[in-house]
Amino acid sequence: MFCSKCGSLLFPTQAVDGFVTCRCGNKEPVQGGEKITIQKKKTDVEDCPVVDAIEGTMPKTNVPCPKCGHNEAYWYLRQTRKSDEPETTFLTCCKCGNKWRQY
Repeated sequence: MFCSKCGSLLFPTQAVDGFVTCRCGNKEPVQGGEKITIQKKKTDVEDCPVVDAIEGTMPKTNVPCPKCGHNEAYWYLRQTRKSDEPETTFLTCCKCGNKWRQY
């Protein structure tokens, strides 16, 4: 549905009261008794690509685990700060599954 005033896309209100609102502030009733549902995106607390099914394909390095002392860990890189700063290395112990990071 589009706004009758400005022609922009209409969005359902949070209250789902049978109305849709436009960014310009115009509020219009839903036509034809259509049901509106709002779904929020599911986000994981930790965005970690190391999953049990693919751990065997992840690269490994020789680094001691701070928890158990095992000398082998899976690793991956993520850009967690500005692009002019180095990446953060995320590590997961192959033995105990402990996760930590190196800057």
